Amino acid sequence: IRKLLNVLITEQQKASVTQSEHRPNKGTNVFAEEGSSVTLSCNYSASGATDYLHWYRQYGKSKPEFLVLTYSSAKQAEVSDVDPRFTVNNTKKEQVDLKISSAAVSDSALYYCALAPTLTGNTSALYKNLQ
Repeated sequence: IRKLLNVLITEQQKASVTQSEHRPNKGTNVFAEEGSSVTLSCNYSASGATDYLHWYRQYGKSKPEFLVLTYSSAKQAEVSDVDPRFTVNNTKKEQVDLKISSAAVSDSALYYCALAPTLTGNTSALYKNLQ
């Protein structure tokens, strides 16, 4: 599952920010005023007992930058050292929100949400199949 959000933070734009649900491979633009809080929502269908949900940010043609990894079965998240203004909320079932507090123009980027299931069972058989 891949979700795309294009976020543009402006200094002059006066707009309310709402949570956005979007479809894979379709972009959603979110506009916000500098200094406001922005919440990006990722809705997904659970694929296992524990799902790993990743948030990435990408500027232009540069490679995606890791922001957050969270687990669906636990209320914990591993946040990169990119910026403490980025927090995650996964209290709703099959939805993970990325919140950017005090949004800055430099936060304008393409944001990705990616879901990866946990591997369970016979891992040696998987390794054998990959060789």
